[in-house]
Amino acid sequence: MQFYGTAPTHDLTYSDVFLVPSRSNVTSRMDVSLAPGDGTGASIPIVSANMNSVTGPRLAATLARRGGLGVLPQDMHPEELKAAIDWVKSQPVLYDSPFPMRPDDTVGQALATVPAAPGHGIVLRDGGGGYVGCLASADLAAVSHDTRLGELLHGSLPSIDASDVHDARAAFDLLETASLDFAPVLDHGHVIGTISRTGALRSTIYEPALDSRGRLRIAAAIGINGDVVARAKALVSSGVDVLVLDTAHGDQDGMRRAIHAVAALRLGVPVVAGNVVTEQAVRDLVAAGADIIKVGVGPGAMCTTRMMTAVGRPQFSAVLETAATARELGAHVWADGGVRYPRDVALALAAGGASVMIGSWFAGTVEAPGRLQADESGRLYKESWGMASTRAVQQRFERLDPYERARKQLFAEGISSSRIYLDPLRPSVEDLLDMITTGVRSSFTYAGARTLKEFHDRALVGIQSAAGYEEGKALPVSW
Repeated sequence: MQFYGTAPTHDLTYSDVFLVPSRSNVTSRMDVSLAPGDGTGASIPIVSANMNSVTGPRLAATLARRGGLGVLPQDMHPEELKAAIDWVKSQPVLYDSPFPMRPDDTVGQALATVPAAPGHGIVLRDGGGGYVGCLASADLAAVSHDTRLGELLHGSLPSIDASDVHDARAAFDLLETASLDFAPVLDHGHVIGTISRTGALRSTIYEPALDSRGRLRIAAAIGINGDVVARAKALVSSGVDVLVLDTAHGDQDGMRRAIHAVAALRLGVPVVAGNVVTEQAVRDLVAAGADIIKVGVGPGAMCTTRMMTAVGRPQFSAVLETAATARELGAHVWADGGVRYPRDVALALAAGGASVMIGSWFAGTVEAPGRLQADESGRLYKESWGMASTRAVQQRFERLDPYERARKQLFAEGISSSRIYLDPLRPSVEDLLDMITTGVRSSFTYAGARTLKEFHDRALVGIQSAAGYEEGKALPVSW
């Protein structure tokens, strides 16, 4: 990229900059490829953060189905982590993963899992796992929360036979013909997924991120302490496609030792390491064996590092410098944190990022871990928390004796509980992906770029005042 007009004299955040339109012969945003080309197999440059409140197996599977990559957090117990990886690998590619419940469960329990929104629903199974019926969640809005789900099955939805679905377009046509917005997909009487008209349409646009066996891709994070080699081997043996070595301060000897040990195993998967914000740190971590560097200290919505320690760096400048160095060394950068709008994702990519990690923005979605809760006004939300907070420390070190755990909690930092509200118009992570990729595709066309590499080369970036940033916002009401 190049700066337009004025070169910066200080570090910049995403809010400090904007993209300048250039001459373009790209006539449609659908002519654009968003593939990051970083060796991860993703087809869109979106990675979900390895935060407990953000990435669980369902969000990871949904993201991979649309071409992104989910990173399971390092705090998961080994058995839980193995089960999550197995679950993701078993999920359908063309269809959505069902939300299973039992006939004796209540409407209230269902609505704590899936909102009463179009395109979503639940599959009812009996005690033996047999298919009982399916209910569209939108039909539950006016039903008493104490009602048993089985009592509503007299009007259950018809199903689609998998043998009738040759591709996503055929699925869309079947739903359209039957005037269905949501339906289960059955194969010889067994539910293999669910599908909505919007989901079928998405499958004609997005390219899923699949491994060599045609299964959804998944990444997982590990820390740099303990037996890093054993954990890395176990994860790859379980089917993990990308390893993320993660610590708050990636520019340390412990990280370099961990990268070197894992890279020496030659496990055949990309090794991601971070977090750092400087050119020299990138050189050191790539020299140790990292393929991708995770960049960002302090820009996250749940992070208090900069206010507590004064440590960090404005994210746009951090990505710009580190990405240039990584490119010189044949490596790549993931921009981790600080994005609040699609414009920020586009700017992170313009600065040279291969992909952008998203945390709290995804925490308030149907697919994120945790139950849906309603506030005093009835608005739905999920809880989110920082990975250095007291809550995260309690989870990470729950097996320590009370004294040692209390010592660690004493020095915790970050937000332990925050309400991330579901957008009523975009309750799913897929809805957010639509919004983000639509904006980024348009950014490419304004720059005259058909690929991410061309965008890196052609993007023109200007520097603006706070007033300039405010001018770019739409008015929520008339003036």
